[in-house]
Amino acid sequence: MHREATDLAGVRHVSYETLGSTNAEALARARAGERGPLWIMAAAQSAGRGRRGSTWVSAPGNLFATLLLTEPSPADAAPQLSFVAALALHDAVAECAPQLGPLLKLKWPNDLLLGGAKLAGILIEGESDPVFAVAVGIGVNCAAHPGDTPYPATDLAAAGALVSPAQVLDVLSRAMLARLDQWQRGQGFANVRADWLKRAAGLGQDIRVRLPERELSGRFQGLDDRGRLLLQAANGVTTVTAGEVFDLGSR
Repeated sequence: MHREATDLAGVRHVSYETLGSTNAEALARARAGERGPLWIMAAAQSAGRGRRGSTWVSAPGNLFATLLLTEPSPADAAPQLSFVAALALHDAVAECAPQLGPLLKLKWPNDLLLGGAKLAGILIEGESDPVFAVAVGIGVNCAAHPGDTPYPATDLAAAGALVSPAQVLDVLSRAMLARLDQWQRGQGFANVRADWLKRAAGLGQDIRVRLPERELSGRFQGLDDRGRLLLQAANGVTTVTAGEVFDLGSR
């Protein structure tokens, strides 16, 4: 069962009781001719997923949503959407729960931390046939969080903020439009990058970055003009395109 409406900052949205994955539904709709922008929300997911093929635990009462965009930018700029979405998510949670705003940080490349624990995650997926379509998947722990994770997790309710998934999505939709406007299809990434760094977890600190084949350690120096992490080590600066950052929020 699902219903469609147009009340998220003027963006259409469709809500489901259960889906396998909101990202998968978004890309399937794009293949069938949907051109968006369209929000897809599910009360529950049976096959939620995170980055690098990991499973996203989809506990009831949390937000599971995807924004479908087509031709949002040149393809080589599309990975920047993780930073755009992260800023919009930070904006939205800070507005929904102002008392938590000072505790929010962004973890490279696409997590939102609350007091050093993971509150929300973002997964960007895209396809180029029949049109360049991007699914901006967002999961927010509103009412519950997993306990057995490699990185500490938390939720809004545990922090004393009783905010429903629908409330978060309503504010997030407005925030996302504002951040997309700032981004200007990639032309405004310098401003997005600057705003992201103001909210970055671990900037200037020693961190570990886990890659598929090895682990790197060094000081988090910032981001380059493509959003890649700059890691300062004894032998120079390493540019990291993708990886999992650890040892944040504990200092």
